[in-house]
Amino acid sequence: MKTSRCLGLVGGLGVGASIYYYEKLAKAYEAQGRTLDIVIVHAETSRVFEYVQADDRDGLAEYLTGYIRRLKAAGAEVVAIPAVTPHFCVRELIATSSLPVFNIFEPLVRELAARAARRVAVFGTRFVMESALFGEVNEVEIVKSRPHEVDYIHNTYVELARTGEGSEEQHRNLTALAHTLLKRDGVDAIILAGSDLALLFNETNTGFPYIDCAALHLQAILNELLGETPPNSR
Repeated sequence: MKTSRCLGLVGGLGVGASIYYYEKLAKAYEAQGRTLDIVIVHAETSRVFEYVQADDRDGLAEYLTGYIRRLKAAGAEVVAIPAVTPHFCVRELIATSSLPVFNIFEPLVRELAARAARRVAVFGTRFVMESALFGEVNEVEIVKSRPHEVDYIHNTYVELARTGEGSEEQHRNLTALAHTLLKRDGVDAIILAGSDLALLFNETNTGFPYIDCAALHLQAILNELLGETPPNSR
């Protein structure tokens, strides 16, 4: 089987999302008769949250850069972080990383443009929702949920990241909230801006208009790795 460049994955943010990416990547490579070359390190969600809460982009970039150095030493040639919240420092990270980084926001911006979306709401951590995707997506109006809704979405997401498992109740409650946002706030779609939401939602059980950041990120990684186009080259 033909291999491609070695992908470094900064895992642990959370574990379920890392497993989701690993499984999807492995299946896609196998389907093309290719061998996935991957190395993974484990970072800590709590440390990422501390840097984001402190509004310390440079500190978070340095924290993640330490893992990227380890990935490079293990043979990685490109890097992906299977989580949205760590992309709080994506500009600083790309500027300082010793390896090219797959930016999770780039395919999202392209997808929003392709759909001609104008108003969207966001499901993810509190930091992602309250910051309107860290100001990285400016082409659409991002409608913020009400405080108690943000609390529920954030707490649900943190629980998903902690346990690596979703429940029917979580799926039901977030689906109901999505429909509330669509009707009350007139949004075109819900951005699933958290990789661990894949533990709840997929193509067969998502009964509302949505845009899946993790799926778009994965497809961009596969397109560029299997096509040998380096990230951050545009």
